[in-house]
Amino acid sequence: MNAMCAPREIHAAAAAQLAETGELSLDRRQTFALRLDRYWPDLAAAVAEIHPDPEVADPLLTRLVRAAAAAYAERSDDLHELDQRRLLTPDWLQQPRMFGYACYAERFAGDLPGVARHLDHLEALGVTYLHLMPLLQPREGDNDGGYAVQDYRAVRADLGTTEDLRDLATTLRRRGISLVVDLVLNHVAREHEWAERARAEQPPALGESHGYRDYFHVFPDRELPDEYERTLPEVFPDFAPGSFSWDDDLDGWVWTTFNEWQWDLNWGNPAVLQEFAEIILWLANLGVEVFRLDAIAFLWKRMGTNCQNQPEVHAITQALHAVTRIAAPAVAFKAEAIVGPRDLVQYLGTGPHAGRVSDLAYHNSLMVQTWSMLATGNSVLARHALAALPATPSTGTWITYVRCHDDIGWAVDDSDAYAAGVTGPGHRQFLSDWYAGEFAGSWAEGLVFQANPETGDRRISGTTASLAGLHEGQPIPDEEAALARLFLAHAIAAGWGGVPVIWSGDELAQPNDPAWAAESGHEDDNRWAHRPRLDWSRAAARDDTRTVPGRVFSGLAHLARVRAALPQLHASASISVLPDTDDGVLAVVRRHASGGFVGLYNVSDRRRPFDLHRLRAAGLTTPYDALGGHVLEVGGDGVLWLPPYAAWWVVDAPR
Repeated sequence: MNAMCAPREIHAAAAAQLAETGELSLDRRQTFALRLDRYWPDLAAAVAEIHPDPEVADPLLTRLVRAAAAAYAERSDDLHELDQRRLLTPDWLQQPRMFGYACYAERFAGDLPGVARHLDHLEALGVTYLHLMPLLQPREGDNDGGYAVQDYRAVRADLGTTEDLRDLATTLRRRGISLVVDLVLNHVAREHEWAERARAEQPPALGESHGYRDYFHVFPDRELPDEYERTLPEVFPDFAPGSFSWDDDLDGWVWTTFNEWQWDLNWGNPAVLQEFAEIILWLANLGVEVFRLDAIAFLWKRMGTNCQNQPEVHAITQALHAVTRIAAPAVAFKAEAIVGPRDLVQYLGTGPHAGRVSDLAYHNSLMVQTWSMLATGNSVLARHALAALPATPSTGTWITYVRCHDDIGWAVDDSDAYAAGVTGPGHRQFLSDWYAGEFAGSWAEGLVFQANPETGDRRISGTTASLAGLHEGQPIPDEEAALARLFLAHAIAAGWGGVPVIWSGDELAQPNDPAWAAESGHEDDNRWAHRPRLDWSRAAARDDTRTVPGRVFSGLAHLARVRAALPQLHASASISVLPDTDDGVLAVVRRHASGGFVGLYNVSDRRRPFDLHRLRAAGLTTPYDALGGHVLEVGGDGVLWLPPYAAWWVVDAPR
């Protein structure tokens, strides 16, 4: 099947499913038919790329369309209304009012009803996008922070029920906040029903397929795993070396990229695609608006590669995206692809996948370069690296952030480092030493995570406050400098465009949790140091600007308010990095029909110059710092001087 509109037999299958699922008005049935025709080419092309054999592709397409029809018929009236609103505002995620927050529900407020009771805190910060970390039922015991899912259709018992999730999503929606939930695509827990059924099956004869075993990559001996291992990197070398694990009950070697109890799924099996399409649609009908597609880069396995970023990954995403758009177009996808800078933009869609895959992707490179600039007081490497990134599709939107729940890996491209006059390995080593507090003069208090002596990889854990050098009882000048670095980092993220996301606790300048290892299951993973429970005693001071928590909270809320009023920060605006600025200055130009915008950031602890004529060249006749609320003044030489760690969002003065 392949046509610009869905074939007659597909429409007939969809109509039969709609009738079977429930009574729908003529308007609703017509709406579904129109959406099916609109997204059919995307769906058919993606499935054909994954499964070129029509005998596989055609029945899969029919099953996917029937799943979309069933979900559409079961979707509540208010979610149908949301779909219509989003179709009328397809750029909703790109608008400057979007401001994000990420947290573990239990560490923020105990459980899902608790989150609902604390929404005033988020609204005061300006949050319109709430990412709740893994909340679906994981395996018991060690579960990689919830990323070893045992049941995609159940909420963790300690957090509540699926009805609690539906109620929270409804409450958030009515308050203008979109709910974001993790969906782990690459693997499931060893205890998942699919894995249990696979273990219950007998190993097939050579060359035969076999039920649920085909949901996974299972090998009878080490011959093929050893061949794959030649080119596979280790994700967690300390506690999960290698990418395959022997399972006695399975009587075979199973692919386990992350941990022996996280079994990689076989996305070459059409049943896996269908299963996840149905899972996504079911969760969408609970009110989830954005799915964070976890570990998406790892989905497709190919011998002789690192089994990341393979072309089929984007076809899989396009197929899931098309099915979801047919049934629930209010839903968006976010790619969790922490990959090299050159691979990053593909997750927003390039070539035939442009505008057809994920709507959001993490701007990992911006985060890394921000911390690099703060450590060195120099913008040369960042200017080169950020300017070299390919343009994003007009519909794609970055997630920008200072840090997230994960460690910071120093993804500095060797060629970018060379162009900036340093070596990649040397600079990565420097950044690890600096943020671990091991380099002379460092103000940071991070923790080394997963050091690998063979590769030199030394990732870093730590809250924003601790990494920026904000410590209890420090001298006032040091405190002021640390606060300035903290605000600067968030201003860079918020001023890039896209959706800036703040990690829970950072809005109150919480330090590393000194008791991170005391909880069972956390003792071998120091990333829990930067996942503290929200300190509500600090939150009580959020309006008191005489306190550090109050200054930080009010400062970040100010960023959100100013952002929302600047159309230049619409994510579709073109962006460029000015070359040849002072080495301590990063200058980012955004061009929008409403006017120009120049983000000026002094990443050093000394005054730095910037020529006024460069603002004029960007179209700004009366340069005005929107963050500071004042017109910029220069001397007779036409030079602006940025104070240490200054962040200016420069636009034309309001009239």
